[in-house]
Amino acid sequence: MPDVTPEVLLRAYKAGIFPMSDSCDDPDIFWVDPRVRGILPVKNFHVPRRLKRTVRSERFEITINMEFRSIMEGCAASVGNRPKTWINGQIIELYTALHDMGFAHSIECWRNGLLSGGLYGIALGGVFFGESMFSRERDSSKVALVHLIARMRAGNFMFVDTQFISKHLSKFGAIEISRSRYQSLLKQAISIKSNFNVPIDQSNLDLVLDTG
Repeated sequence: MPDVTPEVLLRAYKAGIFPMSDSCDDPDIFWVDPRVRGILPVKNFHVPRRLKRTVRSERFEITINMEFRSIMEGCAASVGNRPKTWINGQIIELYTALHDMGFAHSIECWRNGLLSGGLYGIALGGVFFGESMFSRERDSSKVALVHLIARMRAGNFMFVDTQFISKHLSKFGAIEISRSRYQSLLKQAISIKSNFNVPIDQSNLDLVLDTG
C-alpha cells in the first residue's frame, strides 16, 4: 500500500473505510470496508445495573486526551485473553498525528495514580469512530465508554462506529446494519456540527445513567 498520511486517513473514514494490520508486529496495513457494520446509536445506549454502581462509586478518575499514546499502546499490547492485536507501529504514529491535529481523542481511567484502562477513536462531524479499548482493572474500559457517551450526548453526536459487533457491545445497545445503510447514516452524521471537547459535569453523566 502507498504511504498513508493523516489526511488520507481522514478521507478514508469519511468514505466509510478504516485501516488495520494483521498483527502488531506486521509493518503493513490494509483497508477494511465491512459488508455488515456495527454502530452504537447514542440514544440507544444501555448501562447494565452493576456498571451503573461502579460509575457512581467514582472508583476511577477520568481524564480526556491526557495520555493518548499510552492508551494506544495499551490497546496494542498483548495480554492473556488477547495475545494478538491489529495495532502496529504505523497505526500508532498515524493516529497520534491525528490526535495532535485535534481529530483523535482518548478517554483515560486512572486508579491510585496508575492508568487502568481507556479507549480512543476519531471524531468527525457527529460520528465517533471507536477504534479500541483496554482494561487493566475490571470495568475500567466500560466506565470510559459511559463517559464517552455522556460526552457525545452533550456534544451533539449521533453514533459510535464500532466497526464490528460483539456480544459485549450488544449489551450496551450496539446493532448491526448493512453497508448501504451505514453509508447513508454516515453521510448524514458527518454533516452534523458536534464538539467532542464540550465541557461536561455530573449532570451529563447522570443523564446517561438514569436513562440508560
